Amino acid sequence: MRQEKDLARAREAMVATQIAGRGVRDPRVIAAMRKVPREEFVPEPHRAHAYDDSALPIGCGQTISQPYIVALMIEALGLEGGEHVLEVGSGSGYAAAVLAEIAADVIGIERQPELARRAQETLTRLGYDRVTIIEGDGSLGYAPAAPYDAILVSAAAPEVPPALIEQLRPGGRLVLPVGRLRAHQVVRRIEKDGRGRLREEDITGVRFVPLVGKAGWKA
Repeated sequence: MRQEKDLARAREAMVATQIAGRGVRDPRVIAAMRKVPREEFVPEPHRAHAYDDSALPIGCGQTISQPYIVALMIEALGLEGGEHVLEVGSGSGYAAAVLAEIAADVIGIERQPELARRAQETLTRLGYDRVTIIEGDGSLGYAPAAPYDAILVSAAAPEVPPALIEQLRPGGRLVLPVGRLRAHQVVRRIEKDGRGRLREEDITGVRFVPLVGKAGWKA
C-alpha cells in the first residue's frame, strides 16, 4: 500500500514537473498522463523508476519512452475524443493506454511477439478493452482497420512510410520520429487535408529506437 501511494505521488510530480512544467497544455493529455499507471508497463526491476525523466528498458532491445515525449507527441495529434487511432511500435503498451484515455479506440502494432503479448495482457488486465495489440510490421501500418483519424509512431523511421500516409484519413494527423541517424532525429507532425495535400512541421529533436520493417530499417 505504501509503495502504491509513493508511486501515485511520483506520478503527480511527473505530471507537474515533466509534463505541464515543460509546456504541455492539452487538458486531455495531462489528465491521461495523470491517470495511466506507468509502473504497470515496466519490468519489475525498474518499477521504482517508472516516473523518472527518462526512457526505460522493457526487454527485446526496446524501451518505454520518456514520459514527456509521450505527452508531447500525443498532444501533437490534437485528439478531441472519439478518434480511431493507430499506434506503431507499441512496445509495453503504455502510449496506447494514454491514447485510449482520449480516443475512442486504438489499434497498436508491435513486431516483437513477446512484447505484443505482454502489452495486450497488461492492457486487458487494466481494463483497456478498446485497445487491440497486433503483432506485425508497423512500417506498413494496418490496412484492415484503416483509415485512421490519427497515427502515432513510437520508433524512428528513416523516411515517412508511404502506407501510413495512405491509411491516414483526410483531416487526420500523423506524428512520428524521422531520421537516418539517432543524433539527427526529429518528431514530425504531418497533417493531411481534405484534398490529400500534406503539411509538415518538425516539433523537437529526439532519440528513438529504429522502426524495423519493410518501409523502415532492416532488422
